[in-house]
Parts: sequence; C-alpha cells; structure tokens
Amino acid sequence: MADREKKKLVARWLEGKERSEDYARSTLPTNRWSLFWDIFKGRFGKLVLVNLIMVVTILPLAALIVWRMLALGVEGTVGPYGAGLGVGYPILPELVGYAEMSMFQADLLFFALFIPAGAIAALGISGGGYIIRNLIWTEGIFVTNDFLRGIRRNYWNVFEAVFVFTLILFIARTMGNLSDWLVALGVNGAGWLIASKVMGYIFVALAVLICFWMISLGISYKQGPWALFRNAVVMTIGTFPQTVFFAALATFPVFITIFTTGFFSIIMLLILILFGVSYALLVWLDYSQWAFDRFINPNMGIATGRGLYNKEKGKETAAPAAPADSAAMREYRRLIVAQGKSKLVCRPIKPIDDDLEVYQLPDSFSRDDLAKLRESKQAIEDDTRAFEEEHKNDERYVEYNRQFEERERALKEEDEGKKKKKKQPARPKMLNKR
Repeated sequence: MADREKKKLVARWLEGKERSEDYARSTLPTNRWSLFWDIFKGRFGKLVLVNLIMVVTILPLAALIVWRMLALGVEGTVGPYGAGLGVGYPILPELVGYAEMSMFQADLLFFALFIPAGAIAALGISGGGYIIRNLIWTEGIFVTNDFLRGIRRNYWNVFEAVFVFTLILFIARTMGNLSDWLVALGVNGAGWLIASKVMGYIFVALAVLICFWMISLGISYKQGPWALFRNAVVMTIGTFPQTVFFAALATFPVFITIFTTGFFSIIMLLILILFGVSYALLVWLDYSQWAFDRFINPNMGIATGRGLYNKEKGKETAAPAAPADSAAMREYRRLIVAQGKSKLVCRPIKPIDDDLEVYQLPDSFSRDDLAKLRESKQAIEDDTRAFEEEHKNDERYVEYNRQFEERERALKEEDEGKKKKKKQPARPKMLNKR
C-alpha cells in the first residue's frame, strides 16, 4: 500500500513476518513432506527425548555389535594363521578353512544373541513409534505415559517384526558362513553354495522392508500375527519403488555411521544417539500414513489426511475425533470432567469494587442492629445475583460451559459405547480391495 512504510531489512529480521491469518494458514502442512519438516523443527525436543529413551532399549543390541567387532578383531590378531612359518609353535599342518570355521562359530553365537537383544529393542520401538505416530496425527502427547501405553498396545506386533528380521538374519548369516567354509574346504557344488549365500542376503534385504511395514501396520492397526505379516508383504510388493526409497532415506544415517571411520563416524554416532532413531521412525511412519491414506483407509471407511491442512476446505482434512485422540489426553479430559466445573470460571463473580458492606454489630446491639445486619447481607446477595444475571451470557462463560458440556457428553457416550460393545469386533481384512 502507498501509505505503508516498507520495513528495512534488519527490522524484518528482528520482527519477523506479519502474523496475519493468511500467513498463519500458509504455514500449516498440506502434504507429508511439509508435515515431516513441521514436526522435525517444531517438536525437535520431543524427538530427542523419545530417541534417548529408545536408545536405552537398543543398548544391548549395540553392545553385541561392539562385542562381535572386538572379538573378531582379537581373533584375527592372535589366531594361528602364521603357524609353521619358520620356527612356529604349535605346528598346525592344515589351516585351510580355519578362518571360515572361526567366523562360522563366532557368528553362530552373536547372531543368535541378536534375537533376544532385538526383543528388548522392540520395547523402545513400540513406545517411540506410538508417540511419533501421534505427532504425525497432530495429537497431544505425554511422553512417559504414551511411551508406556505404546508398549502395552504395540509390543507384540513390533516384537513379531523384529523377531522375523533377526531370525532371517541369523539363518542367512549362518548359511553364508557355512557356504564360505565349505567353499574353502573345496567341497563340490561351490556355485550352488555361493548362490545360496547371495539369496540369503537378498532375503535379508526384503526382510528389512517387510519388517518396516510390519512396524507401521502394527502401530496403526489392530490385527493378528499372520494378517500382519501378510499385509506387510503385500504393501512391500505393491509399493516397492517408494518403499525402497523411503527405507533408504530413513536408514542412511545408520549406514553412514557403519561405513565411515574417524571423526566423521563419531559425529554420526552422536546424531544417532540424539535423534537418529526418531528421525528414521518419523520418515517411515510419515510415508506409511501416505500409503495408508491411498490404499487402506478409504476401503476401511477411515478418514484420510490426518494432520494435514486442506486449503480448499479451509480446515484440516481429517480432524481427529474424540475417540481417536491420544489415550493419555482422553484420561486428562476425563480427570477434568470428574473434578467438575470450576466455580471461578463457569459463572460471573462480582468483584469487590463498590460500597456495599456487611453491617458491623456494636458491642451492645439490639434487634434493630440484627435487622440491619440481615438487610446488609441480603443486599449483597441481591447485588451478586443481579451481577451474575447480567453477565451470564458473556462469551467467556458461555464458551467455557459449552466446551465442558461437550467434553462431558463425549466421555459419557464413550463409556456407554464400551458398555454396549462387550467384545470389540475384528477389523476387516486389509488390502483385499483394490
């Protein structure tokens, strides 16, 4: 506008952009990419806190990896690979296949231990994934309560996913080491042995993708063990290019940490400890919600686009309903309803700003003095009622009472629904419809 002075550069830096309604709406996420960035920069502290809790449950798995690296390093240093050269003791006349045998025996132990360590890590993944899913759905969260609730709700689904992956990894690694050992010994059929090793690693790569889908499906939907695995396989095959891309995008910090050395590896390790696991879950679950909105939710009659803003409608595409809110948030609302309306907020209270006072009785008083005392109290009560009647329709009191009644009614309907529905019906099988 002509009558508006344009702000200088420094003033714009200090004051920021104008907080107009259009600007506020323009900052709301309208797609999954912007939603990821909005959560990452706006809830970064929550992501770090959740990541640190998950790291505690992953420590046994990390300790096993470090133990294996140290054990193999020591074996390579002190092993009898140079025996018999010059003056050596003890003399081992045949060392062919000894290194492969040592690797086979060591990995047989370590990769078997990965299975129980993965079961412990599933605790953190189930709790942290539940919190991050609620962040994607733009629900209110309480980190400790929702973390424990996520374990109770999702642990067995996540455990199934981790168990399938660690079991396939154990079998593939065992068969691969056995193949190397037999090839080193010169057993016939070396080509088939090498092919079996390659196929084992291909199965491991597919198991990673299937495990990711089992985690996201298990956190978002209630389903049986076989249905969970079957649906994860279908989603992996049906969205294979996108799945490979987003799985790589989610896990690239892990691979950079593994395949780098020196100072850069230490920096990446610190990133993993602070927010690397949360970042991976945020990327994957955000992508999963896009896939669910496209392939699953419409067929199941579930609202799509949770957490996204629809520019055409001028509101969120799917505002979460009361029953779908975070369980911790529902308990918080239930506690507020149980405590009742606040008498200081639900109705007008006349301030003490006039000359009405309670009549003070003298040391020696008569019936007339008692009548004056009663009249003064009655005058104050009448004045208070008149003030309350005059201001009872003020917006702040009407709005508070309306919100409280809606909250009370919603919780009452939820309780009545639970009483009528003794057994929750099973969800329809997913992905049967195209």
